[in-house]
Amino acid sequence: MPKLNALVAGSTGYIGVQLIKILVKHKYINIKYLCGNSSVGKNISSYDKSLSGKKLPKIIKFNKKLLKDVDVVFTALPNGEAQDISKHLTKNITLIDLAADFRLEKGSEYLKWYKQKHRAVNLIKKSIYCLPEVNGKDIKEYQIISCPGCYPTSILLPLIPLFKKNLVKVKNIIIDSKSGYSGAGRGVHKKYKDKNLYESLSAYGVGFHRHNSEIDQMLKKFTKKELSFNFTPHLTPMFRGILSTIYVDLENGVTQSKAIKTLKSFYKKSDFVKILRKDSLISTNDVINSNNCFISICKSKYKDKIIILSAIDNLIKGGAGQAVQNLNMKFNFPVKTAL
Repeated sequence: MPKLNALVAGSTGYIGVQLIKILVKHKYINIKYLCGNSSVGKNISSYDKSLSGKKLPKIIKFNKKLLKDVDVVFTALPNGEAQDISKHLTKNITLIDLAADFRLEKGSEYLKWYKQKHRAVNLIKKSIYCLPEVNGKDIKEYQIISCPGCYPTSILLPLIPLFKKNLVKVKNIIIDSKSGYSGAGRGVHKKYKDKNLYESLSAYGVGFHRHNSEIDQMLKKFTKKELSFNFTPHLTPMFRGILSTIYVDLENGVTQSKAIKTLKSFYKKSDFVKILRKDSLISTNDVINSNNCFISICKSKYKDKIIILSAIDNLIKGGAGQAVQNLNMKFNFPVKTAL
């Protein structure tokens, strides 16, 4: 099978570098171009020494002429920039976006949450928000693949099967998520320079974090009832990983065991989602440097409530790994290729 030529735009951010580290192991991918702005002319190994000795192109500035030589474009860029690239796609090029440009189904919602006008509204209908374990079977029909955000990945994977089977009440859900600081990008060190980033825990985006929008949009596909939840993210003094703790009320007659059984059944063919024994305590250390999501259902002191723990690596399952998982599904590669 001939290799696909890939272009990575935004190659020097934490997600971009992680993506390259996965793609260099992918036997069906040739990394044709690495693109950046302030990094033009540099070797990617200057951002991660583990890439030293790999045959990789030097970083160049993106221009649309590069697209004639590629089959797949990965964009790990600031929000808005993938929209501009998407306008130049020919029909045989797939765009896999790791930012938020095609996560929301309405341009008006994008404007509301991201405070900028969507510049490729007509292409939203050609895109799919693809959480591979949930709607990956539909991916082949779309040219633009939008990868879910890191927090939503950790939240939607446990909740969607429970919503589908009507096992939990969909009002007053509390979601408390904690992430390694890499989730805030390379600029985090400047932004938090006076806040003792490496020794303290910081809440941010309280009540109105942008990921509320995609969590809401996706969960509403699996219930006709009125949905309400509060989501609060935190930055922690660790580099990578996310642990989400989700507090939900069970529907009448539903037990902890039934919730676990439902999740196990839903993910029985999944290579990456692991449902643990009841009341298992999990940590980010269980999943870092992997494309796995570990989920545990814990009992509460109240019989009609459960506490869900969900852990992922924000840079892999919440970012680059999920992008490659979507690539593999789109092109019929074995799903675990390079992962």
